[in-house]
Amino acid sequence: MTKILTLSPVDRDFLHDVALAAFANPFSPERAELDLKISGCDRTCGRDELFERVVQRVGARLDALRSSNRHDPLQYRGDDRSLLQTAFQFAIYHTYREPFDRFILDQQQAGDRPIKVPFGAEVLLELERLGYSGPDCRRYLEIFYQIRRAFYFIDTSLTGLSPCMHTLRRQLWNNIFTCDINLYDQRLWNRMEDFSTLLLGETGTGKGAAAAAIGRSGFIPFDEKNGCFSDSFTRTFISRNLSQYPESLLESELFGHRKGAFTGAIDNHEGVFSRCSAHGSIFLDEIGDVAVPVQIKLLQVLQERTFAPVGSHDRLRFNGRVIAATNRPLDELRKNGQFRDDFYYRLCSDQIIVPPLRQRLQEQPLELAALVKSILQRMLGHECSAMSVEISEGLRRSLGPQYPWPGNVRELEQAVRRMLLTRRYEGDTVVVGGGDLQDSLLAGVTSGSLDAGGL
Repeated sequence: MTKILTLSPVDRDFLHDVALAAFANPFSPERAELDLKISGCDRTCGRDELFERVVQRVGARLDALRSSNRHDPLQYRGDDRSLLQTAFQFAIYHTYREPFDRFILDQQQAGDRPIKVPFGAEVLLELERLGYSGPDCRRYLEIFYQIRRAFYFIDTSLTGLSPCMHTLRRQLWNNIFTCDINLYDQRLWNRMEDFSTLLLGETGTGKGAAAAAIGRSGFIPFDEKNGCFSDSFTRTFISRNLSQYPESLLESELFGHRKGAFTGAIDNHEGVFSRCSAHGSIFLDEIGDVAVPVQIKLLQVLQERTFAPVGSHDRLRFNGRVIAATNRPLDELRKNGQFRDDFYYRLCSDQIIVPPLRQRLQEQPLELAALVKSILQRMLGHECSAMSVEISEGLRRSLGPQYPWPGNVRELEQAVRRMLLTRRYEGDTVVVGGGDLQDSLLAGVTSGSLDAGGL
């Protein structure tokens, strides 16, 4: 008979902290505190160094259990087994962190064709050794991949040092996994299509990037027979700006149409709701511009999960997730009857505000340099530290600290391009020449940076 082991109080406390860290939002203050506690580092430690130290400490503790032949979770019962399994999951995930990152880049390069996962069989074998069944091993591999994608897309596409950007990244993570990833793992990983999302914010703030981070981070099953995930994340996210379509064509673009449904319908057309994969998301940008009749049809999709192409009585099923965004004031639109209350309540399972650039710079002036560096890296393909300092300092001198950045991050991207071309950017002439003084005053009061010299 196999002897039942128990963890020592010291090991149990340490592994309890590891389990809390494993289930914590990686962009949350709680995770940061747990990382400090596990690593033994102080607050001066950089993020990458802190993270590496956490992984090393967890690995060393598990190695110590191996050396005393006390590492097999199947020899434990109850909470001890669960803590040890979670710690090994944590270690396995981080062992394959870099291979996952390379795989994400390779899949991005390959496009819509799913590619083989070279390390997939190894991960499944390591999970099997922890005592998990075959289906559970596959699900953990799938969730590892989802976690890594979510971290990658949130961290790389929504950079920023300001508190409001930390909040945004934390909210996006919760939108993908809920605020309790243990609950997600047990009950919700295949139910997230029931949770629609509404992104609010000014034009140019990055609502599209936020939507893409959600849409490319959905759960994708692993096809063990073919050694690849069943779909590529490059095709699980479909984006449409609804304001670019005339009302007469919008329904066709969304729901498709049958041949002969209207003049010019010379063939069948598949709409975006038909093209969206079972594990995908549709991003409906500028939802506030949609006419009431289309809102009613979209409401039916959200309520019944079915739709009919224009000119057809056949009901088709939609299994994906809906993400919507607008820069318009929905409260006013609802009061005026331009946006239906029932449609609003179906859209807002989660509501996330993407902050304007002026707020980000008010909270953290260093944000400008970080954003310029990120923009240059995307444009030129490599780090340009000296150039980013030169451009960000040039923008500060030209525009001053109270410039409101009416075009937000989109304007900043063009400002960087103009600085590269001409070494000059004098701002939006409408704002600089005759901007809203009230906005500037409010910005200064909010940031605490307004003084007599700024008037």
